[in-house]
Amino acid sequence: MSIPGPPGRGFGQVPTKRISMNQIVKIILALGCCLALNSCYYDEELPKVAIPEPDPDTPISFRTDIEPLFSRSETYCIQCHNGSGQSPDLRVGNAYNSIVPAYVTARDAEGSLFYQRLPGNGHRIGVGFVLSAGEISLIKGWIDRGAENN
Repeated sequence: MSIPGPPGRGFGQVPTKRISMNQIVKIILALGCCLALNSCYYDEELPKVAIPEPDPDTPISFRTDIEPLFSRSETYCIQCHNGSGQSPDLRVGNAYNSIVPAYVTARDAEGSLFYQRLPGNGHRIGVGFVLSAGEISLIKGWIDRGAENN
């Protein structure tokens, strides 16, 4: 003996509810927002490297010593700081005007946001590299000596 089911469905089939395209889009957007909001954490600073004092007798040139640090393949700061991404723009030819005076306080490296946020000296996120203590010391020396465009 068989038990009749509702008309149009076979016996034992579970009723299904259709999900509209609008509901699918809302679900995808909600998941995307959750992922975006939980993907980056800026509440924990990376450890700082012990920075030696720069040699006072060594001349430091922005054009030949500092600016090339931003575009080297090992550091490649300009991958993000390229004029269309994160500020400041660290591309060759644009870097000085982009960081001085907005991020650099001449003769005060410790008070300069640029110095405080160098990879290896307090950058807010992991970027896959840190500047060496010598490179950070070189930038500190350049700022403390007046941050000249030389």
